Amino acid sequence: MPTPKVYIDGSAGTTGLRIQDRLATRDDIEVTILPEGDRRDPALRREATANADLTILCLPDDAAIEAAAWASEENTKVVDASTAHRVNDDWAFGLPEMTPDQREKITNSQNVSNPGCYPTGMILSIRPLIETGMLGKDAPITIHALSGYTGGGKQLIAKWEKERPDLINLPFESPYALHTQHKHVPEMHKYTGLTHEPQFMPSVGPFATGMRLEIPLHKALISEGVTANDIWEVLDQRYANEQFVKINKIEDTLAYSDPAFDPRSTNGTNRCDISIMPNALGHVMIIIQIDNLGKGASGAAIQNMNLMLGLPEDTGLQA
Repeated sequence: MPTPKVYIDGSAGTTGLRIQDRLATRDDIEVTILPEGDRRDPALRREATANADLTILCLPDDAAIEAAAWASEENTKVVDASTAHRVNDDWAFGLPEMTPDQREKITNSQNVSNPGCYPTGMILSIRPLIETGMLGKDAPITIHALSGYTGGGKQLIAKWEKERPDLINLPFESPYALHTQHKHVPEMHKYTGLTHEPQFMPSVGPFATGMRLEIPLHKALISEGVTANDIWEVLDQRYANEQFVKINKIEDTLAYSDPAFDPRSTNGTNRCDISIMPNALGHVMIIIQIDNLGKGASGAAIQNMNLMLGLPEDTGLQA
């Protein structure tokens, strides 16, 4: 069998660079990256797309739409890391753990849209609760999220590391995009099955990489008689055989101490950690830790690439 050829289009961006790093030692695929002077040339990019079995798009949305059209004409498979196709019904959503049949959909798809970093953990946590009736579809869900500044791409990295280096000493997180519809809200809405868009409150912290989401579930939102232990059991059973999703034991979660739930704890892995925190009043807090550039971006892209090329799903990835 010939060695599959993979072209990374947009290899100089934050996600593209991480994908390059993760693929650097792979000998089961042949990776194409255009030289710096050629990477914006449409003709050369299109040629590289035509010569590849699969292309990974790490581009702005408009450029990703154009590149995906080239790939379609050339019958080249696509993993798109942009937001352009995430709620497009003609594309498979690239979260293999989302449903029992999602992995097969990705494997057999020509076009896969990589999920966003924030939505990954949120969807994995909330969707099973809606499917089992523990939460109603009309539940008003609120998400507080904290990300390292690399999540904002080159512009935010430049701001934190060059333009405003004093920010790295900021003793608190900095909220952003509170007045707009964040680009990740549509996929959170669509793939959880919620009737209403969730309220999303993102913030950025004085660290490069890592992410934590907190989803408070007031007892009034939870179906009568459902406890934190019930929620834990549903998630634990759903992901029991998933190497890249870890449901922490409640007793371990309750043993938290300062500094608690470090958003950097999964850095370098392709793992999503989910903790269920019970409260004496009957409320429940879901806490998610994920590498925003790992399972939230580059790792997920490689996981999807592996599936689409018929390679072992976990090749080159750390759980």
